[in-house]
Amino acid sequence: MMMQFIPVEVECYSGYKADEYPECFIRDNIRFKISHITDRWYQGESTPEFPASDYFKVETTSGDLYIIKHDLKSDKWFLSQ
Repeated sequence: MMMQFIPVEVECYSGYKADEYPECFIRDNIRFKISHITDRWYQGESTPEFPASDYFKVETTSGDLYIIKHDLKSDKWFLSQ
């Protein structure tokens, strides 16, 4: 089953590069603070269906787990449903 993603606003830490990793995201006008990143990976092959992207599996301060995708070409963030 393929993951479905919805656009979200993400606030990031910017260190040695811009948007290095997410610190919180906003969904339905609710701010979800990320307590830590439990996993991360990179989609390097760029095709129309799967553009080059960074993925983050994150845990929020409420203990919920989410997958967030950063589409590098469009510089847009998405949340897995």
